[in-house]
Amino acid sequence: MSQFRAALRHCRSNLHGALRRCLHYKAPKTPQPPSPPGPPKPPKKPQSFTMHDITWEDPYSWMSSLNDKVAMRHMDVYMEQEEKYVEAVMADTERLQSKLQSEMASRLDFDLSTPPLRLGPWLYYRRVEEGKQYQVLCRRLASLHEEFISNKSPSAGFDYVSGKKIEQKLLDYNQEAERFGGYAYEELSEVSPDHRFLAYTMYDKDNDYFRLSVKNLSSGSLCSKPQVDRVSNLAWAKGGQALFYVVTDQNKRPCRLYCSMIGSTDEDTLLLEEPDDDVHVYIRHTKDFNFVTVNRFTPTSSKVFLIDASDPLSRMELIWECEGLAHCIMEHHLGVLYLFTDANKGHEAVDSHYLLRSPLSVESTSRTWENVFVDDPNLVILDVDFSHTHLVLILREGQKLRLCAVRLPLPVGGKGSINLKELEPHFLPLPKHVSQISSGPNYDFYSSTMRFTISSPVMPDAVVDYNLSDGKWNIIQQQSILHERTRILYGTTSSAAASAKISNESEISTGEANFDDDQMWNTLSEFYACERFNVSSHDGVLIPLTVVYSYKSKRENENPGLLHVHGAYGEPLDKRWRSELKSLLDRGWVIAYADVRGGGGGGKKWHHDGRRTKKFNSVQDYISCAKFLVERKIVHEEKLAGWGYSAGGFMVASAINQCPELFRSAILKVPFLDPVNTLLHPIIPLTPADYEEFGYPEEDIDDFHAVCRYSPYDNIQKDVAYPAVLITSSFNTRFGVWEAAKWIARVRDYSIYDPKRPVILNITTDIVEENRYLHCKESALETAFLLKFIGS
Repeated sequence: MSQFRAALRHCRSNLHGALRRCLHYKAPKTPQPPSPPGPPKPPKKPQSFTMHDITWEDPYSWMSSLNDKVAMRHMDVYMEQEEKYVEAVMADTERLQSKLQSEMASRLDFDLSTPPLRLGPWLYYRRVEEGKQYQVLCRRLASLHEEFISNKSPSAGFDYVSGKKIEQKLLDYNQEAERFGGYAYEELSEVSPDHRFLAYTMYDKDNDYFRLSVKNLSSGSLCSKPQVDRVSNLAWAKGGQALFYVVTDQNKRPCRLYCSMIGSTDEDTLLLEEPDDDVHVYIRHTKDFNFVTVNRFTPTSSKVFLIDASDPLSRMELIWECEGLAHCIMEHHLGVLYLFTDANKGHEAVDSHYLLRSPLSVESTSRTWENVFVDDPNLVILDVDFSHTHLVLILREGQKLRLCAVRLPLPVGGKGSINLKELEPHFLPLPKHVSQISSGPNYDFYSSTMRFTISSPVMPDAVVDYNLSDGKWNIIQQQSILHERTRILYGTTSSAAASAKISNESEISTGEANFDDDQMWNTLSEFYACERFNVSSHDGVLIPLTVVYSYKSKRENENPGLLHVHGAYGEPLDKRWRSELKSLLDRGWVIAYADVRGGGGGGKKWHHDGRRTKKFNSVQDYISCAKFLVERKIVHEEKLAGWGYSAGGFMVASAINQCPELFRSAILKVPFLDPVNTLLHPIIPLTPADYEEFGYPEEDIDDFHAVCRYSPYDNIQKDVAYPAVLITSSFNTRFGVWEAAKWIARVRDYSIYDPKRPVILNITTDIVEENRYLHCKESALETAFLLKFIGS
């Protein structure tokens, strides 16, 4: 018993000791992660400017002094500081970025080959050889189409069954990259009508221009001439014996037209030179190669000249002219000239394009043009394409896109304008939610098959061939996200059903196609919803808003959202499916698109109501759409982000200045942020379209006051919290990197600093759009930034 008590006392003693040790125990301190460094502070060198009796100071104007060596050394140091700041802010997302980049790269279409394109007896296509970075341009005879199972088999263009080589390599862009400092970017590429030569222009990054070369496709060697720098346009003539090309001046203005006779040692002939800084020259050949059209346009006038392609050195005949800057595309079909234009009718402005025609045989002095179709405000022509047998129209009916074919030739005989319905148009099948229809390339004028790319917010781009003679159609290429392997990963559609969907044929009806049948289109509608709204702006105008989200992740008033915008130049907002956005959609994000005024969503008036002195309408439209998403609880009020590219970045930055509390974050890609200084003192040459869009502040006082009112750089609010902003800019952009640097520096000066809402600048040295893996890396950074500062 005494031993038991002794043992008990011993246990109690040990227990009390242990308790005392526990009470006095201090856990070792967990090292706190170092706080991120403060943002860089570039030096201020105030400089005064005066215009229209208004004087202002710009402390960061030195950033754009490209000829000042001291300023550029300061800029180099500042850019290095910004690079380190981005790394510090995003350091804790490295694993997330790596994961996102892997996700996005896995969705890339690894078959980089293009579908074969028929041109005369040949099939032209591009493919990537294993281990190579750039494509190879190839061709093979269309008569061997049955052996053309795919672009990879046979990989070297050799048919092991017949023992024949069936492919000809025309141009290896990997070798072109060696010519141009490791970088291969082609802007123009035209095979001659006789298939003997290839004319193409490659970007010379060191000199910032495109260089024209002509390759003999029989010998594989480059022609000694023409080899010309700063070429912006080209067109073949005389069956391939002559080549027209346009050369730009030092300010990238296309102003000189030349004709080169292939194989001749004579100097190229200068046909036209325009010394006036306002004049721009553009050329193209008609699809039948019978004529070359020369467009000469200024802000106040537009003219179209015609050159007989069989006699390239003959005179240019003035065939059309109008007042104002107008879009003019001339075509020829069986002795009739067709003009697709948006020029004013007399002194009356028009809201959309229309089609005119005139007999070729008429003398220029007595030439008249008549409308092809009766005006129908409910059916707007967006684009046209011609073949020998058909005219194909891309139409907009309300907000719905249509595609229809009409047989050629059109009736003549004094009937005047024709009602489209009288021509029994064939409406071609389309999926739901079509956002864009792009024509071509349809080089073969005599082919009965025409190619179009069909885009949708919930369908990867589909390249579709429509056979207009027998009514059959076929999806010939679409991103592999829709193919059997990936369909199984999505988890719902059976592999057999997926395989059955890849290529279907359907008869074109003589009336309406069945637009509600998505079974033949490889859409993602079963996984992602696409909804459209009309949002009332500040002045009551209804703004189209498209919203995409995952069915699985949608929850009222909880989802983060990303609102896209562009709203300039009359260009439609890009609402195509982008595979990198799947990483956000599957994490519960809502992706929205605001078709604000200034863009191409509703005709010329829609564009004009959002440009120059009315540009502020575009900003208000965007803000209205942002508020709509929050008020309707589609997006949580503290989880809304903005996204804008180029002029769209300008739109988002202006909206943030107006309502910084509305946005939690924003992505601005190569944005236009300093319009006052850029328009008054252009360092990078601007085009007439830039001034027509944003105004002439030096000449027009109303334009000046309007630009001052909406300029992102000049309207940053003081002493308020700005959202977290990531700006991506490049040394290869139309809008200088200094615009982004200046805006960021001033935002940091004026706004309330919050490390949870950093404003950072990511600089890229390469043209990211031309490198898919760099694009994935940049998209992963953007997505990680959104997830870090908004969450999901």
